[in-house]
Amino acid sequence: MGGSFALACKEEFQCQVFGVDINPRAIEKGKALGVIDEGAINIEGLKAFDPELVVIATPVRSFEAIGKALRDIISPSCIVSDLGSVKGRLVYFMEDLLGERFVGGHPIAGTEKAGVENAIKDLFKSKRFILTPTAKTDPLAKEKIRKLWESLKSVVEEMDPYFHDFVFGAVSHLPHAIAFALIEALSELSKDVDLFKYPGAGFKDFTRIAASDPIMWRDIFLENKREVIRAIETYEGALKRLKELIQEEKIEELQNYLSVASQRRRSLEEA
Repeated sequence: MGGSFALACKEEFQCQVFGVDINPRAIEKGKALGVIDEGAINIEGLKAFDPELVVIATPVRSFEAIGKALRDIISPSCIVSDLGSVKGRLVYFMEDLLGERFVGGHPIAGTEKAGVENAIKDLFKSKRFILTPTAKTDPLAKEKIRKLWESLKSVVEEMDPYFHDFVFGAVSHLPHAIAFALIEALSELSKDVDLFKYPGAGFKDFTRIAASDPIMWRDIFLENKREVIRAIETYEGALKRLKELIQEEKIEELQNYLSVASQRRRSLEEA
């Protein structure tokens, strides 16, 4: 995600990009691929670069340590934003550390492939970008982040940080949880035969996101625990209802259950 953002900015603004990653090979690879111009394996390396904008694109549970380190490194005029999939408490925590110049953001885009070598310069085109300002957010900083993402051809929308976590706990975090759990279920069912030898396109499409970075998703599930559990419990109820309809052979009710779900899924394509 961070690499895709860097590539998009370099193409749109012809700007200089400095990357920070704890893995030195990622820095070298990023430079070799033209994703970044320079880089370092620690945040202190930003001092000499003196950035106008810092964008955090790491697992969300690392934000607190990064925010504390940034506070003493960047200039007072430097805007800080992020690409994290969880907002809520984190936005207010980062504001406490960095002040009104922090602008929370979440691009609704991405793939299951991690690493700078998988950066895609057009990843954000025609995709939503969610701004999550608070009453403290500097209006000028917010407007600069809005214009930046609009320049990258994203569709910008604003949400309250906690409302964001409810929405994406349901439409993003829950599907990933289900995909991971489905892989686990097939592992349990594979005691007598290796079921992973036989999946068709449907299974592969459904579980593609289970190939995502486990550290990133560990942090998302834990940081958005309340909304993820709420979504899982609602899903468990829906799955229990489906199980009962099959078990009790309620033909008409089962068909209606499936028909409603089918129509709602087709409406996504129509939208």
